Amino acid sequence: MNNEIIIEYLKEFVSSNRFSLFKRIVEERTRYVSVLIENVYQSHNASAIIRTCEALGIQDLYVFERKNSFSPNDEIALGGDKWINIFKYNEQNHSFKTLINDLKKKKYRIIATSLQPESKSIYDLDLKKGKTIFLFGTEISGLSEEAISLADESIKIPIFGFTESFNVSVSVGIILNYVANELRKQNIPYHLTKEEKDEILVSWLVQSIPYGSKILERFLKQHHLQKNINK
Repeated sequence: MNNEIIIEYLKEFVSSNRFSLFKRIVEERTRYVSVLIENVYQSHNASAIIRTCEALGIQDLYVFERKNSFSPNDEIALGGDKWINIFKYNEQNHSFKTLINDLKKKKYRIIATSLQPESKSIYDLDLKKGKTIFLFGTEISGLSEEAISLADESIKIPIFGFTESFNVSVSVGIILNYVANELRKQNIPYHLTKEEKDEILVSWLVQSIPYGSKILERFLKQHHLQKNINK
């Protein structure tokens, strides 16, 4: 209920067209499919992955850093990081296995992208089995052996030329574009709950309003409400 009250208040600080745009876009957001990238380091790839996730309605992007830091380029990402959740982990303070176990507790099926002979084609993946998170690896060597071993299944993109693999950001684009279309074609229930949508709307409104955080803080104090601002 608090989020509904907050949205009614904050929407008065943006144009009706902008608020209508937020409402339309949040209806197509999903957590039925998410992405985890492991050790991607080139800024143009990091940026392109963010941009692709946002454009295709993927709300959550998980980043696991090993030796490489995840450093997107704002000019390439085009502000995509403002509209999605990016959860960053580093092997110095969080094990990869723990992260995977946490995702499995959220009922995610873990799908590795790998060129292993036993990997099935992305086009043969049954998306109706439930929530899915796709794992993508570093530019040079792909996913680590640990990541592949912890996955429930592995998939690959069919290749018909001499080149043996795609650039990681291209792989993300091909797979997510296919998946986003299949979710809608197969009528899979990919939508967020009302509570999730309201939470995101509050975050988007706050980011769109000059001094939005301070305005929200003042409103909460005046009305004795509590709110954690999360995307």
